[in-house]
Amino acid sequence: MNPWSLTYEGFDPGHEGLREALCALGNGRFATRGAAPEAAADAVHYPGTYVAGCYDRLTSNVAGHELTNEDMVNLPNWLPLTFATPGSEWFSPSTTDLLRYRQELDMRHAVLHRLIRFCDPEGRITSVRQRRLVSMADPYLAALETSFTAENWSGPLRVRSGLDGRVANRGVARYRELRGDHLTQHATGTCAPLTWLRARTRSSGIEVALASRVDTSASSGGEPEVERHDDHVMETRVLRLERGHPVTVAKTVALTTSRDLAIADATSAALRRAELAPGFGELLRQHEIAWRDLWERARLDVTGPRILRDIRLNTFHLLQTLSPHAADLDMGVPARGLHGEAYRGHVFWDELFVLPWLSLRFPEIARGLLRYRLRRLPEARAAARAAGLRGAMFPWQSGSDGRDETPRFHLNPRSGRWTPDHTHLQRHVGLAIAYNAWQHYAITGDMEFLAGTGACLLVEIARFFASLARLNPLSGRYEIQGVMGPDEYHDGYPGAASPGLDNNAYTNIMTVWLLLRARQALDLMPQRAREDLRRRLGLTDVETERWEEITRRMRVDFHDGVISQFTGYEHLAELNWDRYRGVRRLDRALEADNDSPNRYRASKQADVLMLFYLLTAREVRQILDRLGYPAAPGLTRRTIRYHLSRTCHGSTLSAVVHAWVLARSDRIGSWRFFTETLTGDITDVQGGTTAEGVHLGAMAGTLDLVQRCYLDLEARPDGLHLNPVLPEQLTTLSLCLRYRGAELAIEADPTRVRITRADDGPTALDFVVHGHHARLRRGDSRTFPFPERRHDG
Repeated sequence: MNPWSLTYEGFDPGHEGLREALCALGNGRFATRGAAPEAAADAVHYPGTYVAGCYDRLTSNVAGHELTNEDMVNLPNWLPLTFATPGSEWFSPSTTDLLRYRQELDMRHAVLHRLIRFCDPEGRITSVRQRRLVSMADPYLAALETSFTAENWSGPLRVRSGLDGRVANRGVARYRELRGDHLTQHATGTCAPLTWLRARTRSSGIEVALASRVDTSASSGGEPEVERHDDHVMETRVLRLERGHPVTVAKTVALTTSRDLAIADATSAALRRAELAPGFGELLRQHEIAWRDLWERARLDVTGPRILRDIRLNTFHLLQTLSPHAADLDMGVPARGLHGEAYRGHVFWDELFVLPWLSLRFPEIARGLLRYRLRRLPEARAAARAAGLRGAMFPWQSGSDGRDETPRFHLNPRSGRWTPDHTHLQRHVGLAIAYNAWQHYAITGDMEFLAGTGACLLVEIARFFASLARLNPLSGRYEIQGVMGPDEYHDGYPGAASPGLDNNAYTNIMTVWLLLRARQALDLMPQRAREDLRRRLGLTDVETERWEEITRRMRVDFHDGVISQFTGYEHLAELNWDRYRGVRRLDRALEADNDSPNRYRASKQADVLMLFYLLTAREVRQILDRLGYPAAPGLTRRTIRYHLSRTCHGSTLSAVVHAWVLARSDRIGSWRFFTETLTGDITDVQGGTTAEGVHLGAMAGTLDLVQRCYLDLEARPDGLHLNPVLPEQLTTLSLCLRYRGAELAIEADPTRVRITRADDGPTALDFVVHGHHARLRRGDSRTFPFPERRHDG
């Protein structure tokens, strides 16, 4: 197996959608699914091109409800290119006599290769080789090179290329009752040798333009025949093929929008970029150089070609969505990448699983993504005020401007019914943003970031959760009521008139963590910067003293010697797991049976256990001690076992968390969850969801598992701590990191870890490896032997 390649042999209509998502190409600014260039959207194929941050809002009438949704827009298709031998119909893999069909994703160079051999009705055999790229060197360009070889004949070959604006958002079956016709005001034209297409999004008014240039290696026997329509433009040329001599057609496309910088208008910018673009060979050379640099910074090598291939695939798709180009864009972390239309391209809490990896590899990208949240701070503040609260209430689903994009109704495809959607009550998304801001500072040591973006986010989110916490005079404890936790299957109490749960343990404990970190951030800032921030935000001593009180009196519920998911959890019934064994979307199955998961101790994904994903067991115990809940011996182990046995893993993120929390206490179980999430999209573990877009949080989570969990890597005030215990299946681990401006190479095996400082920075850095302190200066390298393996409870 080539660990740099994802290869598919044969044409398989039933899995074409999956392959299109996994073979998508992108550069952080835009991405295009790996659809066949000769295919339009149908039951088999779904071409899709998406620009980061390009959203549009439409209102639909469904089942008596008026629903307004904002979608990441499927933009005009730049791929169309098909061909026909004399007297034959245009080529289609679904109807042609295929002798061979092979598709290979070359991840090292970010090129999609395609090999086709087919026989037409007259017995003429033709081979077709294609190479496709979305340029990482120039984020406005993409290209498709096609080489034709007539194997047993000579004669004319018709080739048709075009730009197609007859697209809509139709990539997710359960959304098809909703409007998806986001593009309007189409126009096309020619400016020899270029063709162009322009369209505008209906409500957001974003103008999108594509310009195409087609070059051939042989004479086409005259000017191409151009067919223009308002919403698509096609050009047909006839190539003369000589038996055994390949002829190449290269299509170079520029994609611009009115949101781009340094342009006069989208159309003229697209035409100019397409005109000036180099030929395919030079474009590929520059693209490969850009990717070589990315792979050097993202290096993560492990034992075994298959695992290595899967790790590289996850890295590849993460970088295609969030490349260095994304650092300068106004974009968040779309939960399904730029690979499809699931979740409408919205930004959830998935960045919680993405940014820690980026902060250790590409801190400039992580900073850019945190600025996405900072720019939407005014909208979050307005949402908090509207709810009668202080600070910033970030929405569960965010899109263009930061308002709450969470749908209020959800279609259950199993029952066909639209049901109320209360997931907007997942206030914990703000905790994820704050956690990432703090982690970014801890890893980078960037005081300028902390005093600016970081402190603003931490303080305003802390204010919100402090105002959400209310003192219960009966218990003397602060409580947070009417929220949902990460579980998502529980949105209220059985039979309750209104949704929401009280004292979700994850929310309450992470609120304490947040209030402590917000105060710590203020203490770390230079005095003048701290005073300026307090004055600008109107932050008083009275307010921060209340934070201190909350960190000592927050309520946490327990039952049966474990941490309860929320108040009253222990009164819920136990589910008949035998009846629903193997069912991941338990909420849909129960609703179809006229039942509800609110009645049962059954979770979609980790909830309480998220605490042990984000915090060490030591940190959780310290917070519980601070609150006056001394942790009984074995609390962590019991809590993990209890909640894990009641989780159906209806989210790909669930396996990430459980692999992490079991890493020390159940190494076999941890590895099983790790391999499930590592291959989750390749195997389409959820049965059809990968075709709608990759699961970016799970992909990044597997990478973070290897580097932070299996190395037990933690940035603390006294330095970078490592306590590695590698799984038995990983006999070697080699990776690069960036910590506080230094470049580090880490090599680990079952007996030792070696840290090399590769940069030439002047500052000495502190490391603590299995309790042994070391200080590394530029060029230093230290090897640490491992102590005998131990298990933590």
